[in-house]
Amino acid sequence: MSGATAGAPAALQSRSVCRATAGAPAALQPRSEDAGSVTLWLLGLCLMLLVAGGLSLDLWRGFSERRALAHLADAAAVAGASAIDTGHFRTHGDVVLDPGAAEALARAHAARAEPPMALRSLTVTADTTTVTVTAAGEVPRTLLGLVAPGSWQVVVQATAQPWAAARDP
Repeated sequence: MSGATAGAPAALQSRSVCRATAGAPAALQPRSEDAGSVTLWLLGLCLMLLVAGGLSLDLWRGFSERRALAHLADAAAVAGASAIDTGHFRTHGDVVLDPGAAEALARAHAARAEPPMALRSLTVTADTTTVTVTAAGEVPRTLLGLVAPGSWQVVVQATAQPWAAARDP
């Protein structure tokens, strides 16, 4: 041995012993069967994050399309509620709807608006007191489609009534 390491302890003279684990208990020293376990844990964590990201992306798309369908249905219902039967109002003073005109106005407003991507059907019903618009849609799954193919059904309904300010006597 060289003169520089002659008086050093035996653990420091050997180059094959790791200095960090030289005096550590046997439980803290690395074992050969643990090799790669961190990689597997990280792979599992990445897969869980991918599923969570896919779920959040698909839910965001679903909520966004539902909001767009609700906006279309609300606007069409309010447009239809403006079809007041003026003849009845002039003779009786009551605010009632003309059901045929209310349905036509609601459908015309929905046709002029830019339809949401999810829209599959639009149903308009009216009577003398209310206009109801039901919009149904389908939102395909994006990342979750790899695990669970298909789509989510979205249905929104909006109802509007005519309103008139009180007249001064």
